[in-house]
Order: sequence, then structure tokens, then C-alpha cells
Amino acid sequence: MGLFATKQNIHYMLPKYKRVLLKLSGEALLGNQRNGDPFNPTIIEQYAIDIKSVIDLGVQVAIVIGGGNIYRGMNEAESGIERAHGDYMGMLATVINAMAMQAMLERKGVYTRLQSAIHMEQVAEPYIRRKALRHLEKGRVVIFGAGTGNPYFTTDTAGSLRAIEMKADVILKGTRVDGIYTADPEKDPTATRYENLTFEECISKNLKVMDMTAFTLCMENKMPIIVFDMNQPGNLLRVIEGMKIGTLVK
Repeated sequence: MGLFATKQNIHYMLPKYKRVLLKLSGEALLGNQRNGDPFNPTIIEQYAIDIKSVIDLGVQVAIVIGGGNIYRGMNEAESGIERAHGDYMGMLATVINAMAMQAMLERKGVYTRLQSAIHMEQVAEPYIRRKALRHLEKGRVVIFGAGTGNPYFTTDTAGSLRAIEMKADVILKGTRVDGIYTADPEKDPTATRYENLTFEECISKNLKVMDMTAFTLCMENKMPIIVFDMNQPGNLLRVIEGMKIGTLVK
């Protein structure tokens, strides 16, 4: 249980969610660094500390990480790399990120399992749903690499799919922005943040929460999504404890 003190006594915070799917963007692993390295070790360590804090509450955590810090799909006409081929390259990039996250979590004393949708037995288990569920039940963090294993599907779609398969309570989409805004807050200073949205409102307002395939999967399966700033230390724990952090889509 979570623990915090007041002047009068000590309160215990029960987690609001028992099992979560944490979707992290590859770009977020860069932090603010622009020196050409694919990772910012400080950011990965902060993520590991935050994830351990919710594991210590008894929360079951599965993770899907993007690969945009290493490879992003490029225009086929410009790069000469066809879309399907490029998507497989991106899947391999997600495995590199997943291995980096796994290494840091284990350094912090968290038991993990890495499962890949593309078979690579030397570094990861193959994705087996029942096995992944059993790992979660045993308190291990399960990191899903290589997206869905199919081209033309994003890691957002992989995150939505795995969340539904794992029967997660919620998808926590950790980004560098503290929620969903009326416009891009980095470009429009008048943009305001939504606290709550319905799936229908996201569609009618043309808000880009996820790509449409991923978003539709969540909407059809009634899977809530919370978009929040993962780069703010402690935010993950605050979300798990039910504080109003980020934007809730349900």
C-alpha cells in the first residue's frame, strides 16, 4: 500500500488500478538531450524508479515501448525502403528500447520478462498470452517488444491490443506532454488541457490521442486511456493512486 504522512497521523493509499498497460514513446527516452545518443540514462532510470514504486504497491505492470528514438518510418520515395521493410526495422528498434528498460528495472531490483512478437530466443521469450498473464500474476513486469509483429501497425496499436489481451484496467500513455490539449501546446500558447473526454468527443474534435486503429480497439473494448507526463517524477504513482493527473479518455 502507498504511504504518506500528515501532522496528525499516517494514511494509506490503495491503488485505484490493479493491472495497467504502460505505453511509452521511444522519443520520450531522449528526454531533452540532443547529442545523438538514442537514450537518456537519467530518464530511463527515473522511469524504472517510478515503475518500481507502483510494483511495490502490488500493481501489475505491462509495458509497450515505441522505437522512434532509434528509427522512424520514412517516406518510401525518399528513403528507398518500402513500408513493410521499414516497419520491421522499427520493430527491432522497440526491442532495443525494451532491453534498455529491462536492464534498468532489474538494476533497481524489479523482476521482469521481455516478450517479443518476433522470435529472437537469445534475448526474449516469444509472446505467449497465457505466459504473460502468469508473469503478471507473479509480480513480474512484462515488457512487450516488436509491436504486434506485423507491418502497418503502430506500437500504439500494439499497446491497445496487449492491454485488452492482458485484461488491464487502463492504458497509461506516458508522454512528454501533461495530457490532451485543444491544440498543440508547444505551438499554441492559448491551448487548454482537457481533464476528461469521451471516445466520441475525441473523434468529433479530431484529437490525436492514438492512431485510429489503436483508438478504435480501445473504444470497442471500453478500455480507458490516461494520457499524462511520464517525465515528471512521481506522476505514474499519482495516476495509479487515482489523482487527477493528465487526461482521462473513457
